[in-house]
Amino acid sequence: MEEMKKACFGVRTDLALEERERFPGDGGEVAGVKLREWEKEKAGLRLTEVVITNEKGARSMGKPVGTYLTLEAPGLAKKDEDYHKEVVGELSAQLKLLFGRHGIGTKEGKAPSVLVVGLGNMEATPDSLGPRVLENLQMTRQLTFEYGEDFCAEHGYPVLSGITPGVMAQTGMETAEIIRGIVKETQPQAVLAVDALAARSVHRLGVTIQLSDTGIHPGSGVGNHRNSLTEETLGAPVFALGVPTVVGAAAIVHDTVGAMIEVLKREKATAGFGESIDNMQPEEQYELIRELLEPQFGPMYVTPHNIDEQVRMLSFLISEAIHGALFL
Repeated sequence: MEEMKKACFGVRTDLALEERERFPGDGGEVAGVKLREWEKEKAGLRLTEVVITNEKGARSMGKPVGTYLTLEAPGLAKKDEDYHKEVVGELSAQLKLLFGRHGIGTKEGKAPSVLVVGLGNMEATPDSLGPRVLENLQMTRQLTFEYGEDFCAEHGYPVLSGITPGVMAQTGMETAEIIRGIVKETQPQAVLAVDALAARSVHRLGVTIQLSDTGIHPGSGVGNHRNSLTEETLGAPVFALGVPTVVGAAAIVHDTVGAMIEVLKREKATAGFGESIDNMQPEEQYELIRELLEPQFGPMYVTPHNIDEQVRMLSFLISEAIHGALFL
């Protein structure tokens, strides 16, 4: 019952790591969910792997069965080229490992064929990560038309193609409709969808990268894609790579309330008020905040003041990691 109550706590997040943090303990108490954590101390990186193994775990987490790997790199907020190279190397290695688990790679002398989809809206900076990654990628599929199907394999290149489908307001089409047609025509081994995400904690904006092998589902991503992008809907394995660029205003206020409660409890005049709020369940506190905020402001999201600079840096970093994972 306690797990079900926590699963209903509606703080918006696309990060499996943050969903997992709603449950206390080391991971063993959540049936159907495996947790593994490790650090790259020299590089200053922390990695967390959440594996949802069955439908019970999926219901508890509110996410599909599959693997979710989160790379936390606090130093990304700084202009440190050496540190950024460490992040690129680790992200590249983890992406290559995830591809390998699903048999995506060089087989029988053929180069891996991957379609990269840059989800989002180039006109809205917090949602422009996917399209900007596509701008930095070195596409190679055209070489198979110029020099023959075996050219990429002979030179250690992947058959890499990409598309920025835009958003429905621009195209009048669902993203899934566009990608389904491209996959049917080009037959890639895999689809890699790159997207901007929403987080629960402001501390994870721009410094956390999530990889998953479950594709993109309705409600995920800043653009809230309406139809799923999964192997079932597209006909090819779908991997997702995302970075949180926004956090809900209600979530920020909720975190602030926690600090405010402690201040109220310390003062005699407000101690009773602080204790009454503290006695509310976290989900009750959050719903109260939403009821107060949303009639006035709507479901508002907040992004860092330097998001344009962050997105430019992240898009280059991610494109380099994709190159490193696919080019031999």
